[in-house]
This record gives sequence, structure tokens and C-alpha cells, in this order.
Amino acid sequence: MADLKLTGVGKTYGGKVEVLKNIDLDIKTGELIVFVGPSGCGKSTLLRMIAGLEKITSGTLEIDGLVVNDIPPSERGIAMVFQSYALYPHMTVYDNMSFALKIAKKSKDEIDASVRRAAKILQLDPLLDRLPKELSGGQRQRVAIGRAIVRDPKVYLFDEPLSNLDAALRVATRIEIAQLKESMPDSTMIYVTHDQVEAMTLADKIVVLANKGIAQVGSPLELYETPDNEFVAQFIGSPSMNLLPGKVEATGAETTVNVTGHGMARSNVPTQEADKGRAVNIGIRPEDFRIAQDGENYIIEATVDYVERLGEVTLLYFVAEEGAEPLIAKLPGIHKDLRGNTVRLTAEAEKVHMFSNGQTMRT
Repeated sequence: MADLKLTGVGKTYGGKVEVLKNIDLDIKTGELIVFVGPSGCGKSTLLRMIAGLEKITSGTLEIDGLVVNDIPPSERGIAMVFQSYALYPHMTVYDNMSFALKIAKKSKDEIDASVRRAAKILQLDPLLDRLPKELSGGQRQRVAIGRAIVRDPKVYLFDEPLSNLDAALRVATRIEIAQLKESMPDSTMIYVTHDQVEAMTLADKIVVLANKGIAQVGSPLELYETPDNEFVAQFIGSPSMNLLPGKVEATGAETTVNVTGHGMARSNVPTQEADKGRAVNIGIRPEDFRIAQDGENYIIEATVDYVERLGEVTLLYFVAEEGAEPLIAKLPGIHKDLRGNTVRLTAEAEKVHMFSNGQTMRT
């Protein structure tokens, strides 16, 4: 059992370079929490602070109600799986997994039982006598995870554990980690990744880090469907959400926005009469666009600049103003002969997000 609580946690290097500030976060026993954010946002630094490998400059970290700021890593009840496997090349899988227990002077029977239990969970039983050089990348990463499991920690920390694997192995190992979590429902896990698919498929909650702090915390679908701000809206989801400037044209339970340089968008976000004429950005995910029927209201009318046909979906890229991000539509199925054509796109009102000053306007 391990609840974690971070209160006002910050990190500064040399008293001048501030990396993180005012991090407030509650992590409950059994949760798998994923930290995501752009490069340099501090997600790995925050993980290392929890592990005790980086000193906390300000604030407190509690594990099961005990402040652990000054407690060394070995006494925090935490096991960490790094991006690199860090296996001893001259040791077998069994010896790699048992090494920490031997250092802790556990009994031979206790070590053997712990190693074989972890090996069974990770399907490593047939590989216990092999050396790391005789294993695939995915098998080596499982050994690294097994080395953490045998310690029976309160909290598991994963620092981009799949980034060294090729695409097929990442998928297979991601599924194995999900199954591992299901087999250990009371284990608390914190996972750092830059891969959105990992975050969306593994997490109970996602913590999006940006601008030295937390941009939003929520379940994967909460962040996807109801982002708090433009940053989260564009960071979660691939391709990113399209943002289009406009002005509120008609208010009420359903709002109409005049989209600059295009057509009209309707949104389920309610507005007041005072909002009329207000400058807003509307957000539409590429997969929520569809081609407008003849005579139907359209949101954008633009020339298809480039087409990516992926089989199950077709991505349309539209000519954008100089310096602006291209608009993208993600249409199901195969669409041929659209490049160079002018198309009209629309979306259902419930799929049209509205932002004012970077913040979400709620329904």
C-alpha cells in the first residue's frame, strides 16, 4: 500500500535555474500515473525527485503520510526501471534479478521464491539461465522490470522504459506492462513517457507537465474530451487538434462562431449576450472533421495541399497562412484524387471546442 502526496514541490539548480515549481499531486494506492509533456518540461526530473535521485528544492513529498525529503533512495520503498536496461552482462537473468536481494542479505530460499515469482509474472521462466546478450530487447526490458518486482517495493517508477525498442517490440512490451499492472492491482506505478499511445493506453491518470508546472491531471479520456486549455488540447491526440480563430456571432445554449477566412462553426458551449463579438479560438480534432454535404453549413473551405493514405484512414493537409500550422482532417477509409481540390469540412456541434485567452470555455 502506498499513497504519494506532493505539496508545493519545486526544483531549482544553482539557486537560479527553476525547472519545476508548485507541484501539487495526490497519487493513490494502485494507480498507474503517467507523466507526459514536451522535452525539457521536467517529467524525468520529477520522477527522479520521487526516487530520491534528485534533491527536492522546495515543498514536501510524502509516502504513506511520511515526509521522505531527506530519506535516502534505498529506504523509500521504491524501485526504478530506467530507459537503459542496465543489466550486468556477465550475469544470468536469474543472477541479475536476484542481485539486489543478495546485497540485502536475504535468505537463499527467500531469494529463489522472489525471483521465480517475478519470472512467472513476466514469462521469463525459460530464460533464467541465459545471459543478457542472448536476449531480445523486449526480453531484456522484462528482466529489468523483474529486477524491480523482486524487491516488492511500495512504488514502481518507469523512466521511458520502451524508448529503446523498435515499434513492434514497443507494442508487445506495452501490453505486457498493462498485464503486469492488472496482476498487481495494489501496486502504485508512475510512468514517464513522451509517447501518447503509451500514456493513453496505460494510464489511470495522466499528468501533463508544462511551463514548470502541471497543466492538467485527469483520465486519458478526460484530457482528450475536455482539455482545460489549448496546450493540453493540442498536446493530447495525434495529429494535434486544429485551432481556428474567429468571433462569436450568435449566443445562447448553442454558440455560432464566424471562423476567420472560412465559414461558420456551431458549438454546444453556451454563451451570454455579452460574449457576442468576442474573439475566440475554436478547436476541432482532425478525426472529428467530415466532408460537408452540398448545401450544408461548412466550417472551413480550403485547398488540399497534401494527402496521406494510410488505408484505414486518410489524412488531408490544407494550405495554411504563412507561419501557421497546417489544418489536418482525418477521414475514415480511402479517399482518392483530393490533392489540389477545394473541399468544405464541417463537424458536429458537440465536437467543437471553444477557447478564450488560451483557456477552455465549458459546456
